[in-house]
Amino acid sequence: MDGRVRPRLAFLSDFEFGAVATETIEDALLHLAQQNEQAVREAASRKGGFRETRIVEFVFLLSEQWCLEKSVSYQAVEILERFMVKQADNICRQTTNQPRDEKTESQNWRALKQQLFNKFILRLVSCVQLASKLSFHYKIISNITVLNFLQALGYQYTKEELLESELDVLKSLNFQINLSTPLAYVEMLLEVLGYNGCLVPTTQLYATCLTLLDLVYLLHEPIYDSLLRASIENSTPSQLQGEKFFSVKEDFMLLAVGIITASAFIQNHECWRQVVGHLQSITGIASESIAELSYAILTHSVGANTPRQRQPVPSHLAATALRAVAPSNT
Repeated sequence: MDGRVRPRLAFLSDFEFGAVATETIEDALLHLAQQNEQAVREAASRKGGFRETRIVEFVFLLSEQWCLEKSVSYQAVEILERFMVKQADNICRQTTNQPRDEKTESQNWRALKQQLFNKFILRLVSCVQLASKLSFHYKIISNITVLNFLQALGYQYTKEELLESELDVLKSLNFQINLSTPLAYVEMLLEVLGYNGCLVPTTQLYATCLTLLDLVYLLHEPIYDSLLRASIENSTPSQLQGEKFFSVKEDFMLLAVGIITASAFIQNHECWRQVVGHLQSITGIASESIAELSYAILTHSVGANTPRQRQPVPSHLAATALRAVAPSNT
Protein backbone atom coordinates (compact mmCIF):
# COMPACT_ATOMS: atom_id res chain seq x y z
CA MET A 1 0.00 0.00 0.00
CA ASP A 2 1.19 3.53 -0.61
CA GLY A 3 1.53 6.33 1.90
CA ARG A 4 -1.93 7.85 1.43
CA VAL A 5 -3.84 8.81 4.56
CA ARG A 6 -6.43 6.18 5.41
CA PRO A 7 -10.01 7.44 5.05
CA ARG A 8 -10.92 6.08 8.48
CA LEU A 9 -8.66 8.59 10.23
CA ALA A 10 -10.15 11.56 8.41
CA PHE A 11 -13.64 10.17 8.95
CA LEU A 12 -13.11 9.81 12.71
CA SER A 13 -11.79 13.32 13.15
CA ASP A 14 -14.81 14.78 11.34
CA PHE A 15 -17.42 12.65 13.13
CA GLU A 16 -19.40 14.57 15.74
CA PHE A 17 -21.87 13.26 18.30
CA GLY A 18 -24.52 15.39 19.98
CA ALA A 19 -25.25 17.57 16.95
CA VAL A 20 -28.70 16.11 16.20
CA ALA A 21 -31.98 17.02 17.92
CA THR A 22 -33.37 14.39 20.28
CA GLU A 23 -36.66 14.17 18.34
CA THR A 24 -34.76 13.30 15.17
CA ILE A 25 -32.74 10.68 17.03
CA GLU A 26 -35.89 9.07 18.45
CA ASP A 27 -37.48 8.84 14.99
CA ALA A 28 -34.32 7.45 13.42
CA LEU A 29 -33.86 4.87 16.19
CA LEU A 30 -37.47 3.73 15.81
CA HIS A 31 -36.99 3.39 12.04
CA LEU A 32 -33.84 1.30 12.52
CA ALA A 33 -35.60 -0.91 15.06
CA GLN A 34 -38.44 -1.57 12.58
CA GLN A 35 -35.97 -2.35 9.81
CA ASN A 36 -34.12 -4.71 12.11
CA GLU A 37 -37.28 -6.58 13.09
CA GLN A 38 -38.16 -7.07 9.44
CA ALA A 39 -34.64 -8.29 8.57
CA VAL A 40 -34.70 -10.78 11.45
CA ARG A 41 -38.08 -12.14 10.32
CA GLU A 42 -36.92 -12.51 6.72
CA ALA A 43 -33.70 -14.23 7.81
CA ALA A 44 -35.63 -16.96 9.64
CA SER A 45 -36.25 -18.79 6.34
CA ARG A 46 -32.63 -18.66 5.18
CA LYS A 47 -30.25 -21.58 5.62
CA GLY A 48 -26.85 -20.07 4.90
CA GLY A 49 -24.74 -17.04 4.14
CA PHE A 50 -21.63 -15.80 2.40
CA ARG A 51 -19.87 -13.67 5.03
CA GLU A 52 -16.78 -15.83 4.88
CA THR A 53 -13.49 -14.46 6.18
CA ARG A 54 -11.69 -14.48 2.84
CA ILE A 55 -14.56 -12.74 1.06
CA VAL A 56 -14.91 -10.05 3.73
CA GLU A 57 -11.16 -9.52 3.83
CA PHE A 58 -11.09 -9.09 0.05
CA VAL A 59 -13.84 -6.44 0.23
CA PHE A 60 -12.13 -4.62 3.11
CA LEU A 61 -8.73 -4.56 1.39
CA LEU A 62 -10.24 -3.44 -1.90
CA SER A 63 -12.20 -0.66 -0.16
CA GLU A 64 -9.03 0.43 1.61
CA GLN A 65 -7.06 0.45 -1.63
CA TRP A 66 -9.73 2.63 -3.21
CA CYS A 67 -9.84 4.91 -0.13
CA LEU A 68 -13.51 4.29 0.63
CA GLU A 69 -15.30 4.98 3.90
CA LYS A 70 -15.77 2.11 6.32
CA SER A 71 -19.52 2.39 5.83
CA VAL A 72 -19.02 1.59 2.14
CA SER A 73 -17.08 -1.59 2.84
CA TYR A 74 -19.76 -2.83 5.25
CA GLN A 75 -22.52 -2.02 2.79
CA ALA A 76 -20.65 -3.78 -0.01
CA VAL A 77 -20.46 -6.93 2.12
CA GLU A 78 -24.20 -6.75 2.82
CA ILE A 79 -25.09 -6.20 -0.86
CA LEU A 80 -22.90 -9.13 -1.86
CA GLU A 81 -24.43 -11.28 0.88
CA ARG A 82 -28.00 -10.59 -0.29
CA PHE A 83 -27.08 -11.05 -3.94
CA MET A 84 -25.31 -14.38 -3.41
CA VAL A 85 -28.17 -15.73 -1.31
CA LYS A 86 -30.58 -14.79 -4.10
CA GLN A 87 -28.36 -16.46 -6.69
CA ALA A 88 -28.08 -19.64 -4.62
CA ASP A 89 -31.86 -19.72 -4.21
CA ASN A 90 -32.32 -19.29 -7.97
CA ILE A 91 -29.95 -22.18 -8.70
CA CYS A 92 -31.86 -24.42 -6.31
CA ARG A 93 -35.17 -23.50 -7.91
CA GLN A 94 -33.90 -24.04 -11.45
CA THR A 95 -32.57 -27.50 -10.66
CA THR A 96 -35.67 -28.61 -8.75
CA ASN A 97 -38.13 -27.33 -11.38
CA GLN A 98 -36.55 -29.39 -14.16
CA PRO A 99 -37.61 -32.98 -14.99
CA ARG A 100 -36.43 -35.47 -12.38
CA ASP A 101 -33.31 -37.11 -13.72
CA GLU A 102 -30.45 -37.48 -11.24
CA LYS A 103 -27.72 -37.35 -13.86
CA THR A 104 -29.17 -34.35 -15.69
CA GLU A 105 -29.95 -32.59 -12.41
CA SER A 106 -26.39 -33.08 -11.19
CA GLN A 107 -24.96 -31.74 -14.46
CA ASN A 108 -27.24 -28.70 -14.42
CA TRP A 109 -26.35 -27.99 -10.79
CA ARG A 110 -22.63 -28.12 -11.55
CA ALA A 111 -23.03 -25.92 -14.63
CA LEU A 112 -25.02 -23.25 -12.79
CA LYS A 113 -22.66 -23.32 -9.83
CA GLN A 114 -19.64 -23.00 -12.11
CA GLN A 115 -21.24 -20.06 -13.91
CA LEU A 116 -21.75 -18.32 -10.57
CA PHE A 117 -18.18 -19.10 -9.52
CA ASN A 118 -16.67 -17.80 -12.77
CA LYS A 119 -18.25 -14.38 -12.31
CA PHE A 120 -17.83 -14.11 -8.55
CA ILE A 121 -14.96 -11.58 -8.56
CA LEU A 122 -16.83 -9.45 -11.10
CA ARG A 123 -19.95 -9.51 -8.93
CA LEU A 124 -17.95 -8.69 -5.82
CA VAL A 125 -16.34 -5.68 -7.46
CA SER A 126 -19.74 -4.56 -8.77
CA CYS A 127 -21.10 -4.66 -5.21
CA VAL A 128 -18.24 -2.48 -4.00
CA GLN A 129 -18.79 -0.05 -6.86
CA LEU A 130 -22.54 0.12 -6.19
CA ALA A 131 -21.89 0.73 -2.50
CA SER A 132 -19.54 3.59 -3.41
CA LYS A 133 -22.29 5.16 -5.51
CA LEU A 134 -24.63 5.11 -2.52
CA SER A 135 -21.99 7.12 -0.70
CA PHE A 136 -21.56 9.57 -3.58
CA HIS A 137 -20.82 12.47 -1.22
CA TYR A 138 -17.48 10.82 -0.52
CA LYS A 139 -16.07 9.03 -3.55
CA ILE A 140 -17.42 7.06 -6.51
CA ILE A 141 -15.28 4.34 -8.06
CA SER A 142 -15.12 4.85 -11.82
CA ASN A 143 -15.46 2.10 -14.41
CA ILE A 144 -11.88 2.72 -15.54
CA THR A 145 -10.59 2.08 -12.01
CA VAL A 146 -12.58 -1.13 -11.77
CA LEU A 147 -11.52 -2.40 -15.19
CA ASN A 148 -7.86 -1.68 -14.43
CA PHE A 149 -8.15 -3.60 -11.17
CA LEU A 150 -9.79 -6.59 -12.84
CA GLN A 151 -7.22 -6.54 -15.61
CA ALA A 152 -4.44 -6.64 -13.00
CA LEU A 153 -6.04 -9.84 -11.69
CA GLY A 154 -6.08 -11.34 -15.18
CA TYR A 155 -9.74 -10.72 -16.01
CA GLN A 156 -10.46 -9.17 -19.41
CA TYR A 157 -13.87 -7.59 -18.98
CA THR A 158 -15.30 -4.79 -21.09
CA LYS A 159 -17.08 -1.68 -19.89
CA GLU A 160 -20.34 -3.13 -21.19
CA GLU A 161 -19.86 -6.34 -19.19
CA LEU A 162 -19.14 -4.27 -16.10
CA LEU A 163 -22.35 -2.29 -16.54
CA GLU A 164 -24.30 -5.50 -17.17
CA SER A 165 -22.90 -6.95 -13.95
CA GLU A 166 -24.07 -3.94 -11.94
CA LEU A 167 -27.50 -4.21 -13.55
CA ASP A 168 -27.67 -7.94 -12.75
CA VAL A 169 -27.01 -7.19 -9.08
CA LEU A 170 -29.59 -4.40 -9.05
CA LYS A 171 -32.27 -6.49 -10.76
CA SER A 172 -31.62 -9.48 -8.54
CA LEU A 173 -32.19 -7.31 -5.44
CA ASN A 174 -35.10 -5.40 -7.01
CA PHE A 175 -32.94 -2.28 -6.89
CA GLN A 176 -33.11 -2.39 -3.07
CA ILE A 177 -29.40 -1.99 -2.32
CA ASN A 178 -29.46 0.84 0.22
CA LEU A 179 -29.17 -1.71 3.01
CA SER A 180 -28.67 -0.96 6.67
CA THR A 181 -25.40 -2.06 8.20
CA PRO A 182 -24.40 -2.71 11.82
CA LEU A 183 -22.44 0.55 11.70
CA ALA A 184 -25.67 2.57 11.41
CA TYR A 185 -26.97 0.93 14.58
CA VAL A 186 -23.68 1.48 16.42
CA GLU A 187 -23.64 5.18 15.51
CA MET A 188 -27.26 5.70 16.48
CA LEU A 189 -26.91 3.95 19.84
CA LEU A 190 -23.72 5.88 20.61
CA GLU A 191 -25.63 9.09 19.87
CA VAL A 192 -28.29 8.09 22.40
CA LEU A 193 -25.67 7.04 24.95
CA GLY A 194 -24.11 10.48 24.68
CA TYR A 195 -27.40 12.11 25.63
CA ASN A 196 -27.88 9.61 28.47
CA GLY A 197 -24.65 10.64 30.16
CA CYS A 198 -22.42 7.67 29.35
CA LEU A 199 -19.20 7.87 31.38
CA VAL A 200 -17.04 6.72 28.46
CA PRO A 201 -16.71 9.46 25.77
CA THR A 202 -18.65 8.44 22.67
CA THR A 203 -15.89 9.49 20.28
CA GLN A 204 -13.50 7.28 22.21
CA LEU A 205 -15.94 4.38 22.08
CA TYR A 206 -16.54 4.94 18.37
CA ALA A 207 -12.91 4.32 17.41
CA THR A 208 -12.87 1.00 19.28
CA CYS A 209 -16.28 0.04 17.87
CA LEU A 210 -14.96 0.34 14.31
CA THR A 211 -12.06 -1.98 15.12
CA LEU A 212 -14.32 -4.56 16.77
CA LEU A 213 -16.88 -4.34 13.97
CA ASP A 214 -14.13 -5.17 11.49
CA LEU A 215 -13.20 -8.11 13.69
CA VAL A 216 -16.77 -9.40 13.87
CA TYR A 217 -17.11 -9.25 10.08
CA LEU A 218 -13.80 -11.07 9.61
CA LEU A 219 -14.52 -13.69 12.30
CA HIS A 220 -18.27 -13.83 11.79
CA GLU A 221 -18.71 -17.60 11.95
CA PRO A 222 -16.36 -18.31 14.91
CA ILE A 223 -17.90 -15.54 17.01
CA TYR A 224 -21.49 -16.57 16.34
CA ASP A 225 -20.65 -20.26 16.72
CA SER A 226 -19.33 -19.57 20.20
CA LEU A 227 -22.45 -17.48 20.93
CA LEU A 228 -24.67 -20.36 19.78
CA ARG A 229 -22.83 -22.85 21.99
CA ALA A 230 -23.14 -20.51 24.96
CA SER A 231 -26.86 -19.90 24.38
CA ILE A 232 -27.75 -23.62 24.23
CA GLU A 233 -25.07 -24.64 26.76
CA ASN A 234 -23.88 -27.35 24.42
CA SER A 235 -20.57 -27.56 22.55
CA THR A 236 -22.10 -29.54 19.66
CA PRO A 237 -25.30 -27.84 18.42
CA SER A 238 -27.50 -29.75 16.01
CA GLN A 239 -28.16 -28.67 12.43
CA LEU A 240 -31.70 -27.63 13.38
CA GLN A 241 -30.39 -25.48 16.24
CA GLY A 242 -27.93 -23.85 13.84
CA GLU A 243 -30.67 -23.08 11.34
CA LYS A 244 -32.94 -21.57 14.00
CA PHE A 245 -30.02 -19.46 15.19
CA PHE A 246 -29.50 -17.93 11.75
CA SER A 247 -31.89 -15.05 12.43
CA VAL A 248 -29.71 -14.05 15.40
CA LYS A 249 -26.83 -13.48 12.97
CA GLU A 250 -28.97 -10.93 11.13
CA ASP A 251 -29.95 -9.03 14.28
CA PHE A 252 -27.93 -5.84 13.79
CA MET A 253 -29.38 -4.17 16.88
CA LEU A 254 -28.08 -7.03 19.02
CA LEU A 255 -24.73 -6.90 17.26
CA ALA A 256 -24.48 -3.14 17.81
CA VAL A 257 -25.06 -3.40 21.57
CA GLY A 258 -22.52 -6.23 21.73
CA ILE A 259 -19.95 -4.15 19.86
CA ILE A 260 -20.50 -1.09 22.06
CA THR A 261 -20.39 -2.95 25.37
CA ALA A 262 -17.26 -4.86 24.35
CA SER A 263 -15.68 -1.55 23.36
CA ALA A 264 -16.70 -0.03 26.69
CA PHE A 265 -15.05 -2.91 28.53
CA ILE A 266 -11.81 -2.42 26.60
CA GLN A 267 -11.83 1.34 27.17
CA ASN A 268 -12.90 1.34 30.83
CA HIS A 269 -14.19 -1.89 32.34
CA GLU A 270 -15.41 -0.05 35.45
CA CYS A 271 -18.07 1.67 33.31
CA TRP A 272 -19.15 -1.54 31.58
CA ARG A 273 -22.15 -2.16 33.83
CA GLN A 274 -23.49 1.33 33.28
CA VAL A 275 -23.23 0.96 29.49
CA VAL A 276 -25.02 -2.41 29.60
CA GLY A 277 -27.80 -0.88 31.68
CA HIS A 278 -28.24 2.06 29.33
CA LEU A 279 -28.35 -0.15 26.23
CA GLN A 280 -30.81 -2.53 27.88
CA SER A 281 -33.15 0.39 28.56
CA ILE A 282 -32.75 1.82 25.06
CA THR A 283 -33.20 -1.39 23.05
CA GLY A 284 -35.15 -3.69 25.35
CA ILE A 285 -32.57 -6.43 24.77
CA ALA A 286 -31.99 -8.56 27.86
CA SER A 287 -28.78 -7.80 29.72
CA GLU A 288 -27.90 -11.51 29.63
CA SER A 289 -28.02 -11.50 25.82
CA ILE A 290 -25.89 -8.35 25.69
CA ALA A 291 -23.36 -9.94 28.06
CA GLU A 292 -23.15 -13.19 26.08
CA LEU A 293 -22.43 -11.44 22.79
CA SER A 294 -19.96 -9.06 24.43
CA TYR A 295 -18.16 -12.02 25.91
CA ALA A 296 -18.06 -13.82 22.55
CA ILE A 297 -16.57 -10.73 20.89
CA LEU A 298 -14.03 -10.18 23.65
CA THR A 299 -12.85 -13.79 23.70
CA HIS A 300 -11.94 -13.40 20.02
CA SER A 301 -10.32 -9.98 20.49
CA VAL A 302 -8.49 -10.26 23.82
CA GLY A 303 -4.76 -9.99 23.23
CA ALA A 304 -5.09 -7.77 20.13
CA ASN A 305 -4.00 -4.15 20.32
CA THR A 306 -6.79 -1.64 20.67
CA PRO A 307 -6.62 1.66 18.73
CA ARG A 308 -5.11 3.27 21.83
CA GLN A 309 -2.44 0.54 22.13
CA ARG A 310 -3.65 -0.42 25.59
CA GLN A 311 -2.47 -3.55 27.36
CA PRO A 312 -4.50 -6.70 26.60
CA VAL A 313 -7.34 -7.43 29.01
CA PRO A 314 -6.71 -10.65 30.98
CA SER A 315 -9.17 -13.30 29.86
CA HIS A 316 -10.15 -14.29 33.41
CA LEU A 317 -11.00 -10.64 34.18
CA ALA A 318 -13.10 -10.36 31.02
CA ALA A 319 -14.97 -13.54 31.85
CA THR A 320 -15.68 -12.47 35.43
CA ALA A 321 -16.87 -8.99 34.53
CA LEU A 322 -19.02 -10.05 31.60
CA ARG A 323 -20.77 -12.80 33.53
CA ALA A 324 -21.65 -10.35 36.31
CA VAL A 325 -24.50 -8.54 34.60
CA ALA A 326 -25.59 -5.31 36.27
CA PRO A 327 -29.16 -5.42 37.65
CA SER A 328 -29.64 -1.64 37.51
CA ASN A 329 -29.22 1.15 34.97
CA THR A 330 -26.98 3.28 37.11
